[in-house]
Amino acid sequence: MTELHKIRVEVNGALVERTVEPRRLLSDFLREDLGLTGTHVGCEQGICGACTILLNGRAARSCLIFAVQVDGAKVMTIEGLSNSGAVRHLQDLFSKHRALQCGYCTPGMIVVAYDLLQHLPSPTAQEIRDGMSAALCRCTGYVGIIEAVTEAARERVAAVDCATPVHMTSD
Repeated sequence: MTELHKIRVEVNGALVERTVEPRRLLSDFLREDLGLTGTHVGCEQGICGACTILLNGRAARSCLIFAVQVDGAKVMTIEGLSNSGAVRHLQDLFSKHRALQCGYCTPGMIVVAYDLLQHLPSPTAQEIRDGMSAALCRCTGYVGIIEAVTEAARERVAAVDCATPVHMTSD
């Protein structure tokens, strides 16, 4: 008989307490136990990125993590990011640049892009390509995805530049 473990985890800002089997994957816990089906399961090997979530503020593959490992942690899924409005503009840019097709990889792509821009606010083109390589898409190709993330990064830099006060000196 499998011993069950009680976990407490903050998911999308809400404290969740559940009893889980020790080998229950975080992706299965999120999808099946909590009904957060935006976290997709693709390869179950951590390669495709469809299951990407934020774990304590950093992108992580939920198919490679046991639910018991997140006891006491903070998890943010695509639902939490979407409901908070944090990724709305990124989602709009993905649509604008036709960076999605079947949509299966899109939640993971959005989380990867959000994480990239949170930790690298002004990425170079190569840094965007490298960062987005953490999520695979079999349908669209990557041109639209890279364009969407590039525009988001450019707008972010422009917003910061506009918010920076300009000090005028008089001679």
